[in-house]
Amino acid sequence: MEREVFSEVLLSVYIIAFLIGLPANLLALYAFSVKIHTKPLPSDILLLNLTISDLLFLINLPLKMHEAASGMTWNLPDYLCSITSFTFFCTINTSSLLLAAVSVVRYIGVAFPIAYHQLQKPVYALVTSAVIWLISAAHSSIVLITTHHPDLAHKNFTVCYENFTTQQLKVLLPVRLEVSVVLCLIPLLICVFCYLRCILILYSRPMISKMQKQKAIGMASGTLAVFLICVLPYNLSHLVGFIKGESPRWRYYTLLLSTFNTCIDPIIFYFSSSSFRCNSEKSIFRKRAPGVQQQTASSNLDQNSP
Repeated sequence: MEREVFSEVLLSVYIIAFLIGLPANLLALYAFSVKIHTKPLPSDILLLNLTISDLLFLINLPLKMHEAASGMTWNLPDYLCSITSFTFFCTINTSSLLLAAVSVVRYIGVAFPIAYHQLQKPVYALVTSAVIWLISAAHSSIVLITTHHPDLAHKNFTVCYENFTTQQLKVLLPVRLEVSVVLCLIPLLICVFCYLRCILILYSRPMISKMQKQKAIGMASGTLAVFLICVLPYNLSHLVGFIKGESPRWRYYTLLLSTFNTCIDPIIFYFSSSSFRCNSEKSIFRKRAPGVQQQTASSNLDQNSP
């Protein structure tokens, strides 16, 4: 009975996230594609990658729906389990790294506006995005290792990426612990530092309006909320699992929070790509170098307006 209720909860969350997240991220994909075609900015390239990550997660979701509808029994081909699990976890890990990268770009834009304009070449954001995808894929490859390595794989595929053997857990749990540090804790600390610094800098400049400061706080709070609500609980399950030497049963519930991340990200996209950047940079450039930089701020406002 408990398993049936659990499956129904999973299925309901997956369906809601799919119906809301897919159109929202498709709209974001279109918006960023247009902006990048006009003038590619670092944050827009990073957010485009975040949109693609969310869309890959959502495209993968129907297979997870089928699993939940089948009472958490995997009755599809084995290779689909591997592909589904790899994509599922890879996109979750990619999101946290990309959000951290966006926070760094925002911080540089506010604290070091001249350096920001010198680093606006699209190649920097493209290389950063590629490195993030590689790091995430490398960590997520543990899914393929534990299910297909000759010394670890077992032939019980009645469930997908669950019911691990003792030998599998010896390899899996340390990797999960490392994932929680590298792909969650460090990006979270980066986001906290960058956004707190941005807010302090903005509040130290009297020419920035109260509304602009509130928008900055809203964007920072939204990004940190994604980490604390959607990303952190899932990664805490890695820490608990490592300490107890097992894969916690409640881990699936934390993955439901990560699923809702795909619905929240488009809201962050809006604030990250327009209001915060336009309003903050406009005032910052006017203060630091009147004249030439005021003209630069005006052009930034035009190119960043939605």
